[in-house]
Amino acid sequence: MAGESAGIETPLVDGLSHAEKWLTNNSDLLVQYGVNIISAVLILFIGNIIVKAVANSVSKVLEKKDMDKAVVEFVHGLVRYLLFVIVLIAALGRVGVQTASVVAVIGAAGLAVGLALQGSLSNFAAGVLIVAFRPFKSGDYVEIGGVAGSVEAIQIFQTVLKTPDNKMVVVPNSGVIGSPITNYSRHATRRVDLVIGVSYGADLKQTKKVIREALEKDERILKDPDIQIGVLALADSSVNFVVRPWCKTADYWDVYFDSTQAIKEALDEAGIEIPFPQMDVHLNKVEA
Repeated sequence: MAGESAGIETPLVDGLSHAEKWLTNNSDLLVQYGVNIISAVLILFIGNIIVKAVANSVSKVLEKKDMDKAVVEFVHGLVRYLLFVIVLIAALGRVGVQTASVVAVIGAAGLAVGLALQGSLSNFAAGVLIVAFRPFKSGDYVEIGGVAGSVEAIQIFQTVLKTPDNKMVVVPNSGVIGSPITNYSRHATRRVDLVIGVSYGADLKQTKKVIREALEKDERILKDPDIQIGVLALADSSVNFVVRPWCKTADYWDVYFDSTQAIKEALDEAGIEIPFPQMDVHLNKVEA
């Protein structure tokens, strides 16, 4: 047993001896590796702090120039990502990785990823176009591809909307550029379109006068352009009037609701009937 124990210990001792000699001979190399790794970690840590500070500074400069909030957020994200890539390359170079090779690898990987993620790249390109041409800005109420809401942010790959019932809708930037954009907030004024039906027995001139007088009492309705009132259609159960007052964009929905109520009350007071769909049934008695 003693011989077997000595036989086992001899390789172990030899291994430890070789390891000790290797460490002794390569101590400077290990120290250098350790320093490089610590330096790389510090570059990543400090570089990330600097990247955030630079991106925030760029955002503050743009905000002082009264740039739109959505544009500021887009540029902030773009600057941060680009600077972090530079910091990452610097950290890899510190641990001995050839930066030229890294750039080549990143380029090749970027090409491969670009082919695989064509949708994401198209979203990025579309985001640049949105920022450049600015069909809308942060806070505008828009309709994009059948989705309506207020613009919360224009991000690198997507645009974020908030619907009137407080839902968040994320629309890919390529979908924004590729579909019609209706911006309800771009201009200072908007036209309110109402359709009012009255009975066929109503006096049409009196009806127009009653509707106009009801609307002119509302100070939010603009004098110029003038209110447009006209017969739109002779429908099955009513004569339909189109009523088109103008107001400030911010007052649109209040004017829409209040005008509808005011017209209804004014017509009732004037004895002008607002009909509802009805059907006349004629019965003929057949003699046996």
